[in-house]
Amino acid sequence: MTPQTSAASVSDSPQMKIGATSRRGNFRWIICSLLFLATVIAYMDRGVIGYLEKFLETVIGWNSIQYGYITAAFQAAYGIGLLCAGRLTDYLGTRRGFAVAISVWSIAAMLPGAAYSALTFGIAMFILGLGEAANFPACIKTVAEWFPRKERALATGIFNSGANVGNIVVPMVVPFLTLTLGWRGAFVGTGALGLLWLAFWLVLYAKPHEHPRVSPHELALIQADAPAHTVPEHTTNVPWLKLLPQRQTWAFALGKFLTDAIWWFYIFWLPRYLQGTFHLNLRQSQKPVIVVYALSIVGSVGGGWISSALLRRGNSANVARKTALLICALAVVPVVYAPHAHALWLVVGLVGLAAAAHQGWSANLFTLPSDMFPKAAVASVVGIGGMMGALGSFLLQIATGHIVGRTGSYAPLFLLAGFAYLFALAVIHLLAPKLAPASIS
Repeated sequence: MTPQTSAASVSDSPQMKIGATSRRGNFRWIICSLLFLATVIAYMDRGVIGYLEKFLETVIGWNSIQYGYITAAFQAAYGIGLLCAGRLTDYLGTRRGFAVAISVWSIAAMLPGAAYSALTFGIAMFILGLGEAANFPACIKTVAEWFPRKERALATGIFNSGANVGNIVVPMVVPFLTLTLGWRGAFVGTGALGLLWLAFWLVLYAKPHEHPRVSPHELALIQADAPAHTVPEHTTNVPWLKLLPQRQTWAFALGKFLTDAIWWFYIFWLPRYLQGTFHLNLRQSQKPVIVVYALSIVGSVGGGWISSALLRRGNSANVARKTALLICALAVVPVVYAPHAHALWLVVGLVGLAAAAHQGWSANLFTLPSDMFPKAAVASVVGIGGMMGALGSFLLQIATGHIVGRTGSYAPLFLLAGFAYLFALAVIHLLAPKLAPASIS
């Protein structure tokens, strides 16, 4: 049965007839909202330790170097998990793959509540990294399945903004949970949210051509793009050996390697930097952290909007994506001044601008696999790129622990953060000058 025939028969079902007059053919945005919420929960789960780090430093007794190894353990597992998660998501399908992943990471997010040393925290964060690795491959694959090319950057920007919302929610709820349930309860409380999300996912998700809430008009919009690849879109398995030699794979993967580490530096070290530099306690650091990530939301959605707007005006995907990437890369540069500024809110503004630009960059970078690869390979390519991003983050986490622990200075780290994106864009353009579809036989 063809997708069109399937959609037609589904549209005649009783479920479709109920409320058909009120449906406007926008169910894909409900799916996008689920991806957004999953990303919020993922970043809440991983953000708790970053926000409580200075507090846990006195309770558990670790130092900067040990904390660097704890966060590096998360990154190592995240990289391993991304490599496998993309493949597993392509194999199991989005619905089952996502369900398995969020079950694992929700339980793992509660495990730090039972930790009692730097080693046991490291083990708990390693397991959390394995589970959370599936979030972005599954989200990107879902966007490729549910959105036409002209809407993918915007949809990606919307769900990717969940990272910022998650980071905003952490300073809002963690002090309350810590005061009422203790710091162990803070980990358990945030981890349990994923199991609630899972129930909604299982009820609401199906492929577009099988979904009773997708009208023929919306299905036609979703399937509007003619396949621009040499592999048919119904292909269920594209071997890694056919993906790894592709220049397009490495354009995405090296872009991730060079820039993901900066974002993870902010997540795991920004609260510590602000609390230590400006002598803030948990409550005093709430507003600065919230402002940084509130600005990031604007960047995430705005970055996706830029390339989508350029596409609507008739520009090629190559021009639209790279123009947006360039704007974001230039907006990051002022952050190099942050460690030399002595006013809290000036630092917050510089880091907030850089974080917003990173999210705009990320929204466009994540669309590249769906621009250059068939849908059946998208999650695998995202997994390969995510693994490379995690490798870069793993190295930077260890380096940050040693730099801060031995020198007390964050200046080299902000210098790296300021120029990494321009270098990454040059690498992407060198490897994929036209964002041409990968030639996979």
